[in-house]
Amino acid sequence: MNKIKVLIIDDSALVRQLLTTILASSPEIEVVGSAADPLIAREKIKQLNPDVLTLDIEMPKMNGLIFLDKLMRLRPMPVVMISTLTEKGADATLRAMALGAVDFISKPKIDITNSLEAYAEEIVAKVILAAKCNAHWLDKQPNVQANLQTNNSMNENLSLPASTKIIAIGASTGGTEALKEVVSQLPATMPAILVSQHLPATFSQSFVRHVNAVTRMQAVIAQDQQPIETGHVYIAPGDRHLEVIKKDAGYQCRLNDSPAVNRHKPSVEMMFESIAHNVGSNAIGVMLTGMGADGARAMKKMKDAGASNIVQDRASSVVWGMPGQAYKLGAADFVLPLDVIARQLMALV
Repeated sequence: MNKIKVLIIDDSALVRQLLTTILASSPEIEVVGSAADPLIAREKIKQLNPDVLTLDIEMPKMNGLIFLDKLMRLRPMPVVMISTLTEKGADATLRAMALGAVDFISKPKIDITNSLEAYAEEIVAKVILAAKCNAHWLDKQPNVQANLQTNNSMNENLSLPASTKIIAIGASTGGTEALKEVVSQLPATMPAILVSQHLPATFSQSFVRHVNAVTRMQAVIAQDQQPIETGHVYIAPGDRHLEVIKKDAGYQCRLNDSPAVNRHKPSVEMMFESIAHNVGSNAIGVMLTGMGADGARAMKKMKDAGASNIVQDRASSVVWGMPGQAYKLGAADFVLPLDVIARQLMALV
């Protein structure tokens, strides 16, 4: 089997060395070269024809986002971003996802050596996954552009009723853009949407801003004991599980600080479990693109409890892991392309 050829682009010699060591430890990967800036990288891409790039955002001579934008227009290929665990880094990484990057690897500002080594297995998995991601991902221009003129202020001072139905959405790799595409097509009066997306805690505020920029609904970071209201998108914070409890005539968000489930916190499994137990037939489940199987078993429990479930189809998913596993377990009522999921949600409600 041919090895996955990787080119590492980072202005830090230490990061280039660490990533080379980590990736070369996999029998499936060959690090064919490295570059300290995008101008050097441009020539090495022509010479080495890599299968996957790792790309830092903050670099001399050319910003990583500018380089990524040019790359996706001229020579689309799988890219894994190297992101700092800061608010600025989060915003830039989410913009990279909108430009077509497949995934990202987080690095802190301090103790880079130990932090990257601790996530060596995950780093290798993300690069292998990027090499195998659906080819359509490289060809499509993002359907949803962050439009800061979007007016969702209609909900800010509007008293909306408690939501009697709940739409629960789980996602991972590729999910930040998939979620934006779904909610961008929905009216402000949709039933409440709860989202568990695999992201670090430092990404939460930026992710909410990016979602709010494209939706008529009001996206917020979910708060513990927060009433769940029509017209709102409640996004799990990156360091808590989001659950739903029944409260009087409606529902409330419940944040749970228990350990990671399926290696994730927030976990889609935890959210879907609570939906199955507390919402039942008043729920609609949606599983978007993502690596692994988080949430698949609990989505089947939702279906058994009377919920209607949608899973994103293979062709439109960056990776058909989570939706594919849910489908294999018989959890899906509908298997749909990403661009028609919103229409099906409106039909169901």
